[in-house]
Amino acid sequence: MTVYMICYAAGMLFSRISLYALSGIVLIFAALVLFAQDMRGPGLPVRLRALFSLSFVGGQGLACLKLSRLQTDWELMTWAVLFLAYAAFWLAVEWLRLRNGPAVRGAAPGRLNGVRRGRLFLSIVIITGISLCAFLLEAFLLGYVPLLVRGVPHAYSYFHISGVHYFTVSCVLVPAFAAVWTAAEPGAPLRERNIVRFCIFLSFLIPVLCVSRSQMILAAMFAGITLLITGRNRVPAAAGAACAAALLVLYVILTVARSHSVEYLNGIFEMKRNYPIFISQPYIYIANNYDNLNCLIRDLTHHTFGIRSLYPLWALTGLKFVFPQLVSSPLFVTKTELTTLTLFYDAWYDFGTTGVVLFSGILGGLCYFLEKRIGEDHGPAVCVFFAQIAVYLSLSFFTTWFSNPATWFYFAETLAVALFCGRRGR
Repeated sequence: MTVYMICYAAGMLFSRISLYALSGIVLIFAALVLFAQDMRGPGLPVRLRALFSLSFVGGQGLACLKLSRLQTDWELMTWAVLFLAYAAFWLAVEWLRLRNGPAVRGAAPGRLNGVRRGRLFLSIVIITGISLCAFLLEAFLLGYVPLLVRGVPHAYSYFHISGVHYFTVSCVLVPAFAAVWTAAEPGAPLRERNIVRFCIFLSFLIPVLCVSRSQMILAAMFAGITLLITGRNRVPAAAGAACAAALLVLYVILTVARSHSVEYLNGIFEMKRNYPIFISQPYIYIANNYDNLNCLIRDLTHHTFGIRSLYPLWALTGLKFVFPQLVSSPLFVTKTELTTLTLFYDAWYDFGTTGVVLFSGILGGLCYFLEKRIGEDHGPAVCVFFAQIAVYLSLSFFTTWFSNPATWFYFAETLAVALFCGRRGR
């Protein structure tokens, strides 16, 4: 933490005197040091605070490079909020470690406890079937499949029937549950293994047909982290590299399928130099979100006291249609096309600095207890829930995950699988 405080002060000073390259470099250095410290020693192959440090602090470092003309000098309050967001998370985990001991005491994750493998297999099939049926229903009612539409840049944005689309995208959980099932049932009959493989195939096919890069990435990351938790040595390095290459190819295909030309994207990103699109696009999706938070802190005139953070409640219950004023608060961003945000955007929108500190501290506490649980004997749903939290922290620069109805829908599905599979017996 000392390194972070020194680097943060230096980064802020460099930014204030327009030495943006130095500002970004020292913060990226801090992120790497924090990540290395938290990953050090035996235990879990995935450490939640390490992921958050690399993502949130590293993303801030990239933002401080100011490679786009959209980016401006941050308000002093923005610097304070970003510091407190990380500090509250870090201190919450550290306080719980001092009080209760390390979250993980062993040299490896705890073993899967009493998995009802038959019910877990059935859960995988049911989730896949519901997702496929929901996708077909949306395609039938809307009259098109986004991947097959040409010359319509935002076709994927309109492929959405309220209430149904949550079931369509629930397929992203299938690869993660399949990873747990494979770890618990290494000697399963060939027929069952082939069915699970087909379910995994469909769980990636549906996001591809929807032209949803984010859902495809979520499915891959949920599965990857679950594999690490359930047995990191089960997947050969060559197989992992092949999967990564295939995902990269799919990502490029989906980018092309969105009918967004390089000229169109670069016109939105407004980069200071003519960077290749594979640099400018990831950069703006990470860096501009911090500038969106700066816009909020600079321009917001009054807080919403929970209205923004409770959006999943308004959406999942349908109250947003009855009381549209619940979801009418404006979005403060640098450009209307760039609407991705950081993890703490809604917390500040609702309660200001107090909301950010409380939310970050609670999140830190959750991560400590999750690591403690995964280090002991645990059920299959614990692995998948852990993987979800790990992914959201890994992408903390991207959006307000915990104000997203789909996130809570995934949590509810994970809980349903936990209750269905139980703890004992087959």
